[in-house]
Amino acid sequence: MTYSIIYSAQAKRDLRSIYEYVAFKLLASDAAGRLAQRIMNEVLNLNEMPMRYKLYDKEPWSSYGLRVFSVGKYLIFYLVVEKLKVVNIVRIMYGGRDITKQLNEMIKI
Repeated sequence: MTYSIIYSAQAKRDLRSIYEYVAFKLLASDAAGRLAQRIMNEVLNLNEMPMRYKLYDKEPWSSYGLRVFSVGKYLIFYLVVEKLKVVNIVRIMYGGRDITKQLNEMIKI
């Protein structure tokens, strides 16, 4: 069964921020485009068997069903809505960040 992929507003901002950081801070616009495309391609692969990646191992996120996988140094966090056959990409962030802090900020939104 094929799942639809949707990006949260925050995930869209995350992807844009990643692109802008690499393109404008690191002055590598070609690399920024390739990185953004690579992330989006890997996300698209979630349309088949989205449960194949592990649950994020910290609470309360694990209980919510938050899953995670990496694309290079970036972590993609997502939820699967099984009955709707939807994969919701909730965050995309650099793995070196304070992940717990970033995820906790989602609760405040």
